[in-house]
Amino acid sequence: MTLTDWINLSATLWLFVAWMGYARFARKRARTDHCLASVLQIHRKTWMMELLNRENRIADTALVASLERNVSFLASTSILIIAGLVTIMASIDKVYVTLSALPFANETMTPRHMQLKVILLLMIYVYAFFTLTWAMRQYGFCAILFGAAPAHDANISAEEKARYASSTAKIIDQAGHSYNYGLRAYYFSLAILPWFFNTWIFIAAVAAVVGVLYRREFHSTTLRALVRDLKLRDEASS
Repeated sequence: MTLTDWINLSATLWLFVAWMGYARFARKRARTDHCLASVLQIHRKTWMMELLNRENRIADTALVASLERNVSFLASTSILIIAGLVTIMASIDKVYVTLSALPFANETMTPRHMQLKVILLLMIYVYAFFTLTWAMRQYGFCAILFGAAPAHDANISAEEKARYASSTAKIIDQAGHSYNYGLRAYYFSLAILPWFFNTWIFIAAVAAVVGVLYRREFHSTTLRALVRDLKLRDEASS
């Protein structure tokens, strides 16, 4: 293996270490600190409790359908991207000549290197497709649970209502996690694009993606607003 091969291999390992490392960090941090995932989980439980107390649940069903459409859009886009990447694989030599003619082209990149990078992108979007379609199925399960939910005036105990709401919220929460994993795949796939021009820019782009994800999930204005809503609700109920 040449020095370029070792650098590319190290860059690939850096991508997966950063991706999986951040996912593991985010899961552990969510147990002890506020983040989008943990705060939304609380809001989902509240949503399900409110749903059980409502007679008309059309708006709730429409909300789940809207969430499912958002996931469906990205899943469909993944299929189109996969088709485009397969097309590139079939004419890699022509694409290599085109990219080599661009300014700031990576002179050390060979057609084999480009082919491996396209394969890596292909793997990421296949993963994104399966993750997003699983999120779609879980939102479909939620719609079924909405239909099977006991009526607002049903003769059941508050404990049974809370248990049903918690179980339904858990499935919505899992669907949200799957959607989040698919979004992260999109983010990290975009970080690969600079790799076709410079390996070091790619390494920096992966670090930048981790920084963006961390800021949005743990320190965003949206998170502060969601936490503020929780505090207001707690104050109103006390």
